[in-house]
Formats: sequence, structure tokens, C-alpha cells
Amino acid sequence: QVQLVESGGGLVQPGGSLRVSCAASGVTFSIAAMGWYRQAPGKQRELVAGISTGGSINYGDSVKGRFTISRDNARNTVYLQMNSLKPEDTAVYYCNAVEWGGNDHWGQGTQVTVSS
Repeated sequence: QVQLVESGGGLVQPGGSLRVSCAASGVTFSIAAMGWYRQAPGKQRELVAGISTGGSINYGDSVKGRFTISRDNARNTVYLQMNSLKPEDTAVYYCNAVEWGGNDHWGQGTQVTVSS
């Protein structure tokens, strides 16, 4: 089993920056890729950014150029650096890990609120 724990959410003003982290524990060698999704009230969960074990990265269109995902393999931790934040970035951000066998794991979510 894989467990994911997010941290680093909070309240930030528009134009500000925030970094969220996701630490994986358990059977971490089985993880093929990790990423971040978000869900705003009344909206579907959407991909924010993903990174594979091999380092391939992809971003959702709405965050390209503003967000950066990175991975510390030694710490089994994934980071999401969010810059130039907008009110529409307000959402619960969820960490996701996909195993090589296809099993999916989710963190409990961390709230990010962008407001003046």
C-alpha cells in the first residue's frame, strides 16, 4: 500500500506564491508516477501537473508557465510550486500516485485559497 500526505496549503493573495508538498510512504518502489489534481466547488477534479519516475512532466493548460512540479526521489516527495496565483486557482489540491500495476492512490487533500 501507498500512503500520501499533503502539506503546505493555505491562504495567499492574488499574484502570490505557495508550495505544496506530498510525501509518499509504504510501498513506494511501486510508484510509476505522481501528480497533483485540484477540485474547486461545483467543478470536476482536474489535472494540475504530473511527473513520472523517469522525469516526464505534464501540466494542465491553465497552470502552464505558472506552476512547477518537482520530485525528490530520495525523500519520496513531490512538490508543486505555484506562482502568480489567481483566485481561480482556489481549490482543494490532491496528491495522486499511480503504481506500475495501475493502482491509484490519493491523499486527503489540502486547501489552497487565493483571495485578497
